[in-house]
Amino acid sequence: MQSMPESRQQTFEEIYGPPENFLEIEVKNPQTHGSSPRNMYTSYEIHTRTNIPAFKLRHSVVRRRYSDFEYFRDILERESARVTIPPLPGKVFTNRFSDDVIEHRREGLQRFLQIVVGHPLLQTGSKVLGPFVQGDSPSRGRQAERPQ
Repeated sequence: MQSMPESRQQTFEEIYGPPENFLEIEVKNPQTHGSSPRNMYTSYEIHTRTNIPAFKLRHSVVRRRYSDFEYFRDILERESARVTIPPLPGKVFTNRFSDDVIEHRREGLQRFLQIVVGHPLLQTGSKVLGPFVQGDSPSRGRQAERPQ
């Protein structure tokens, strides 16, 4: 009869330590810029925490506006033809600076990014994903805004 191997109790570090590979992404702190309706826009902070080697930084915060997300999605779609890229939250033409609309868009942008960064092929194969969520990504000719 075979005896059962003695089981070793896990340490607290093993139980509560960070998982082998993790990636957390949040879209937070919407900020509306501009003084007249014609030049107003809202930007959002993207907070990223990860230990995945494909990402250069372990923690980063970068600010993006909706048009940057559109540009990013367009490039990602062309770059990753084998992967279905989820849609962005729709464009809004009325009351686009109301708190409810901004919050709804923030939630949609976060959902979009969580799906995109969670895709294994995009995590390791995309040339634009890391730079978009961590900075230094061309955004329709603008430099990424760094939060103050």
